[in-house]
Amino acid sequence: MANLAAVNATTSPVLVQGHDTFDVSVSGTFVASLTVQRSKDQTTWFDVEVITAPAQKTGVSGSAWWYRVIATSYTSGTAVVDFWK
Repeated sequence: MANLAAVNATTSPVLVQGHDTFDVSVSGTFVASLTVQRSKDQTTWFDVEVITAPAQKTGVSGSAWWYRVIATSYTSGTAVVDFWK
């Protein structure tokens, strides 16, 4: 679990193997844009989806990717992010 309360605050990267499912849970009271990103090398990150309100998401990785959630904009509050695989 990570508390995101600043621009560029991020969760720890999680490796999701090919064809595995993962869940992202975003809760809390916040005004921010949280971007789910994925990377093959943990250096170059690609945007997958933007979340701007509490949400529950499920995804499937087509091959092995590292995933994280990063606050790409932030105004106030704290977003609580849980990432499961």
